[in-house]
Amino acid sequence: MNTSISRRRAAKLSLCLALGLLALGCKSKPVGHTLRPGAAAPRATDNVMPSRPVHGILGAGATFPYPIYARWAHDYHQKAGLEVNYQSIGSGGGIRQIKAKTVDFGASDAPLKVEELQEAGLVQFPMVMGAVVPAVHLDGLQGLLTLDGPTLADLYLGKITTWNDPKIAALNPGVTLPTTAVTPVYRADGSGTTWLFTNYLAKISPEWQQKVGNDKSVSWPTGVGGKGNEGVAAYVQRVDGAIGYVELAYAIQNTLTVAQMVNALGHAVSASIPSVQAAAATADWLGTPGMGVVLTNAAGPEAWPIAGASFILVHKEQIDPAKTVAMLKFFDDAYKTGGDAARSLHYVPMPPGVIEIVEKTWTAAITAGGKPVWPPAPAAAE
Repeated sequence: MNTSISRRRAAKLSLCLALGLLALGCKSKPVGHTLRPGAAAPRATDNVMPSRPVHGILGAGATFPYPIYARWAHDYHQKAGLEVNYQSIGSGGGIRQIKAKTVDFGASDAPLKVEELQEAGLVQFPMVMGAVVPAVHLDGLQGLLTLDGPTLADLYLGKITTWNDPKIAALNPGVTLPTTAVTPVYRADGSGTTWLFTNYLAKISPEWQQKVGNDKSVSWPTGVGGKGNEGVAAYVQRVDGAIGYVELAYAIQNTLTVAQMVNALGHAVSASIPSVQAAAATADWLGTPGMGVVLTNAAGPEAWPIAGASFILVHKEQIDPAKTVAMLKFFDDAYKTGGDAARSLHYVPMPPGVIEIVEKTWTAAITAGGKPVWPPAPAAAE
């Protein structure tokens, strides 16, 4: 019991710290609760009825979506009174904790394979999309820096050691490049952000695929490690010549310089909501097992090449029906009313068609006592 209390206090403190940072760049606004349009009211006997008030739920995992999860939790607590405490510990930690049933939900930027989901008895669904970006600290840079996939791989392989290397110069005609030494910065913890980044590098660099590969944690050929997106951003801020990969919101909040990337069709693009939407435009969510769509190196003239979704993991069979309904109502509200907050923090909301697929999955796959919990029965509705 004491361990559980400490975990929740730590999570609450972590959330408060994050909200303090977010307050510098955005303002919270009350958002009205929107019921699902056209949804038929289920009979009371169809679904499990929550029998008691629920005051809080606990989640843990990816740092990639932490700014928007913190914002959604803050907004939902204001209008519904539910505390959603989310620990930003990395995708690897989130997967371990949901499998161990020490949290109500886990979060990962690396989608789990169907076999792993089945073995652990989990349901997976995408919650929000965003961009992983190469952030740089170059005091002598004059102009907008552009990189491509092979060059980015060579920087992290240690093959490019100074910023005025001919390969970088060829991509940046007219840009003054400093002679500063390159310091690659990577995630020291198991990370879905690392999974997305290395997935992209493995797709465009055969040498990277052979020597390093694609995983939440890899053996880095060179560089220094930072814990979480926060740790990588802090290193990049401090070290002249550093390059690190972080979620776009972290780069913007820390006023980091973000390089353009040459995408799969050879176009230099900037990370933005439209370029992530372009990457997601042809995604086959329904046809992909476990909805585990990977958006890296997407074809499209405006597509950002290192884009991805962040996924929620919950157990198929739940013990506490009241808490399960409360948790799903939070996710439902984030889907239906949280789009503006997501865009304000440079994330891309899931399209309505994808939300419909997700919530049908809830109905079909998530149960408590063998009975479905979604949509909630009338007595549980607000």
